[in-house]
Amino acid sequence: MSPAIHAYTSITTNYLPKARVLGQSIQKHHPDVKFHLVLSDDLPEGFDLANEPFESVILAESLPIEDPDKFFFVHSVVELCTAVKGMALEHIFEQHKADIVFYFDPDMAIFSPLDRLVNELQDNSILLTPHQTEPEQTDQAIVDNELCSLRYGVFNLGFVGVKNDADGRRFSGWWRDRLLKYCQDNIPRGLFTDQKWVNLAPCYFDNLKVLRAPVYNVATWNLTHRHATGSSIEDVHINGEPLCFYHFSGFDSGGQEYMLNKYGKHSPILFDLREWYIQECDKNGQETLGKVPCKYGFYADGTKIANHERVIYRDQLELHERFANPFSSDENSFQKWLAEGAAEQVVPADKVAISPTAGVRDVVQSMANYFYTVSYTERANSCVKRFLLRNFARALRVTGNVVFK
Repeated sequence: MSPAIHAYTSITTNYLPKARVLGQSIQKHHPDVKFHLVLSDDLPEGFDLANEPFESVILAESLPIEDPDKFFFVHSVVELCTAVKGMALEHIFEQHKADIVFYFDPDMAIFSPLDRLVNELQDNSILLTPHQTEPEQTDQAIVDNELCSLRYGVFNLGFVGVKNDADGRRFSGWWRDRLLKYCQDNIPRGLFTDQKWVNLAPCYFDNLKVLRAPVYNVATWNLTHRHATGSSIEDVHINGEPLCFYHFSGFDSGGQEYMLNKYGKHSPILFDLREWYIQECDKNGQETLGKVPCKYGFYADGTKIANHERVIYRDQLELHERFANPFSSDENSFQKWLAEGAAEQVVPADKVAISPTAGVRDVVQSMANYFYTVSYTERANSCVKRFLLRNFARALRVTGNVVFK
């Protein structure tokens, strides 16, 4: 009996054109795969599932999230789309009775059947793809690629494959739990959404396979060792093997084009692939949908939420009790509190509010919170100031937890 194979991606509405291209490529090359769309946003006007390449739409707000208002507020768009990936994987296992689930980033496309990946999950429970599979040979490539892997994560979590067995479910449960609370783009703290977490996966889980074949997750960060050939988009080979899936990471920012010009000149077909991708996204609504802002990017009155405002709310736990719905714009809202002086009301520039009965540990932790919050205000008006304030705050937190516990 053939396994029930499912796949999914996670987006906000502005990435719907890319998700459609991905879904259409899956339909074309492996039509047995049931492809789900996880959406942390509202469905756009006129959306008709019957005319889409998706088996279902899983709205993030329908997932089992405790305190959803707080959860959606404390995450940036990128963090949010990543934070729900583990919950969505568990949902597909449980609600759709999947035997195998693949996650693909929305800015990917499939170019050949997924049979080899399915076969890998006959003997393994978890599949991961590293950013690089060969050592770099030049200083520039080491800086661009290997150092970035050390900074952002060894594995690219634009892809993961998981089997519905004991080891696979141990991984999916752990991944879900870490992303619920610690899915942050916070490099100084050692976090980059889900990728840095999965550095630990080979240490924790049996039956995990690191895929080193050059045909998987081809992207600008591994082109130094991957030579693409082909006479057409339908016939792309990587080091002589048929391309399985390509990752157009950094497409909207311009990073993909820049790095392709830097590392892809030995593979002209990849420039044709880029032009094909532009055309496919345009066919699927890029001009209009690509500009749609995420509904979680604004307060109730339509004011845009700044990223540092999310961080202030996230890290000051007392604010969670004071402002149950941080999106609110009423007179007693977090938004109004910020407008009346932001964090300075709680942590003014010249003093820290500390209870006279507080112990030494509480005093140290209050000071840490103060310096950390200040690092996100206008007073930290340079990278050096922000760096120093945040690292001093972290040192205080460690001191409070270790010395005065």
